[in-house]
Amino acid sequence: MEKTTAFITEEGDGGQEREVLLDSSNGSNGSGNGDHKHRHKTSSSFGGDEKGIFEFFGWVYHIGVNSIGHEYCHLRFLLIKGKYVMMYKRDPHENPGIKPIRKGVIGPTLMVEELGRRKVNDGDFYVIQFYNRLNESKKGEIACSSAGEARKWMEAFDHAKQQAEYELSRGGSTRNKLSMETDIDLEHRPRVKRYAHGLKKLIRIGKGPEMLLRKTSNLGGYGTSDGYFEGQFGDAIEAHEWKCVRTINGIRILEDVADSKNGKAALVKAVALVDASADTVFEVILNLDRRKRYEWDTVTADLELIDSYDGHYDAVYGIYDPKYLTQWKSKRDFVFTRQWFRGQDGTYTILQLPAVHKKRPSRSGYKRTTINPSTWEIRSLNAPMGSNIAKCLITHMLEFHTDGWLPWKKNSCSKFENTIPYTLLSQVAGLKEYIGANPSLSYESSSTVFQSKLSDVSTSNSDFEDSDGQDEFYDAIAGGSSSSSEDEESEDDPDKKGRKIKLKNVSWAISSLALKRSSAPDVNKELDPSVPPFHFDPSQFNGSLCKGKDETDSNCWTSPSGRGFMIRGKTYLRDSAKVMGSDPLLTLLAVDWFKVDKATDKIALHPRCLVQTDAGKKLPFILVINLEVPAKPNYSLVLYYASDRPVNKNSLLGRFVDGTDMFRDARFKLIPSIVEGYWIVKRAVGTKACLLGKAVTCKYFRLDNFLEIDVDIGSSSVARSVIGLVLGYVTSLVVDLAILIEAKEESELPEYILGTVRLNRVKPESAVPLND
Repeated sequence: MEKTTAFITEEGDGGQEREVLLDSSNGSNGSGNGDHKHRHKTSSSFGGDEKGIFEFFGWVYHIGVNSIGHEYCHLRFLLIKGKYVMMYKRDPHENPGIKPIRKGVIGPTLMVEELGRRKVNDGDFYVIQFYNRLNESKKGEIACSSAGEARKWMEAFDHAKQQAEYELSRGGSTRNKLSMETDIDLEHRPRVKRYAHGLKKLIRIGKGPEMLLRKTSNLGGYGTSDGYFEGQFGDAIEAHEWKCVRTINGIRILEDVADSKNGKAALVKAVALVDASADTVFEVILNLDRRKRYEWDTVTADLELIDSYDGHYDAVYGIYDPKYLTQWKSKRDFVFTRQWFRGQDGTYTILQLPAVHKKRPSRSGYKRTTINPSTWEIRSLNAPMGSNIAKCLITHMLEFHTDGWLPWKKNSCSKFENTIPYTLLSQVAGLKEYIGANPSLSYESSSTVFQSKLSDVSTSNSDFEDSDGQDEFYDAIAGGSSSSSEDEESEDDPDKKGRKIKLKNVSWAISSLALKRSSAPDVNKELDPSVPPFHFDPSQFNGSLCKGKDETDSNCWTSPSGRGFMIRGKTYLRDSAKVMGSDPLLTLLAVDWFKVDKATDKIALHPRCLVQTDAGKKLPFILVINLEVPAKPNYSLVLYYASDRPVNKNSLLGRFVDGTDMFRDARFKLIPSIVEGYWIVKRAVGTKACLLGKAVTCKYFRLDNFLEIDVDIGSSSVARSVIGLVLGYVTSLVVDLAILIEAKEESELPEYILGTVRLNRVKPESAVPLND
């Protein structure tokens, strides 16, 4: 029997949810292509009635390993309707009456992680993994033909989780509620975009099942997405001072004049607006197909994959004929690594660093050269109203020595045009022209179709309500036999004559940063105003990492103001305006820097912890943030924040402290900023706010006068990759972090900063063993 890949919850008689392991012994290998559609049917609420259901569907590869260790890859039609998931061998819309081979309910403990690119059937696909947060042994995977489709499926599963949460909050059975870790707060339901009352929203993703076949048969081709990202600025104020020094073929070349004052190296970037989605541009840059790269890349076109370490990190070998650069007399080769990430705002970042690899030693007839460290950043912009053309901003940034650069930027005679840095900057111009010459890469099918009648596909809620049970999603796709045969009884075609109305995506304005305004927390709103403040001396609290006296100290921490961070203002829901943060609500008392054998939860219960001291027990409230850092050895960076009054139970902070884990995951936000350090690390970490509960596994522990949040950074392959890069430079980094609760309703705005910390050049060897 095969252990398959994706997850589903079984709902038994009486509405009780249970976990059932199905087998897929009667599943057949499929071949087809990645046609992904999202069908959304929404009303004014997220309700579980027939008028408030989201529907997503499309073709995916269902991949896994069977019981005898053989890998399998089946083409499957996946459909998500509300909180229900179904998997078919054929499209049920084209084959009325067909029964799903797997079906189930998405439970609230479902975790979805993007694993990046992987070879599947000789093609490059983007893999999504599913697992149960309470039982990580139940895992499964599906493969999508493009990064954009993977992103859409992740959004689909997130919608389904919200649907399940809201239906339970409206009064499901007692046993259903007991299946969740904690009771759901009835007053706080997810905010959903409203489309049309009682209608179904259909969005096509990808180019049909033929796309998967083309990719697995080495025919190439780029998948596209119809989604738009909101172009947004970073959420931390950076110290870069970019000056445009030249414009070549519509491409701006800018220099960071603040960073180049030392005169030894220049940090330069080329910027262009491209008529294509960020998903498309990302795949063009990552594609190693020589025939395609020859059309836009003047220096790194002949590339060969050496090693792929995970879905977000690989090593590449390249050769170059110097006849186009008269400065070189012999053929050159080079090795570099690529790391890529997709932020929660949809921005792609690709890091390219020179490397040495044992599989590619020096080659006879070639001179080994070093490619300059560089980064790509691809950010989608809002399309104009009624436009089918997506737009994105491409930024290619690199560092190099200033020889030849200064005369060139002054329009003097220079040999800079014959150097590697110039050819790398010129890649942006080549990429823009290449995409412009290929309309299929630019066109984005962004139309949305509403149907006034519901389509009769055999996927109604009654299919589940009448059945003996439904599987948890991580069960039915993570391994089970088909619950139904392949028999298909013909039925009369449903009435599909409902009138169709075409709408276009709405373009949201990008507001300017309101730097002169600030958002200060309303202490009387978040903390209990009826209790007099508790006076405590922060100096009586000490952690294993010492507090710095000034900015020049190393291996220490300080607590900066929130003015270096941009957060949601009072009018954010209307105009997306962000304002400068103010002083944090909570006081940072101490920081512990522990060395541990493995990731350690509930660290507040340890006798060495500040919470267990006599002084700590007297504090009204303590927020403990335990950042679990994967390394050899593992580390725990523990931050202790305190308030001088108890938390107001009716405030946003109160609802977070005593709320459900799902509510906390959707609101717990962190904004990072590398104040000082290597620019590559700055680009990798970024400055965008991150919902930690969506990016990595977070566990919450509420007891007595404290709430502990254990952040397992190692639970995400992307986070592990980024933290590995950071640890390599940590002794030269100054890192600022801001912690806050995301505001989503008008009454919760403006946002405020819960706490901040600045980590000054921390030394890993200074960490103390937790058990000593």
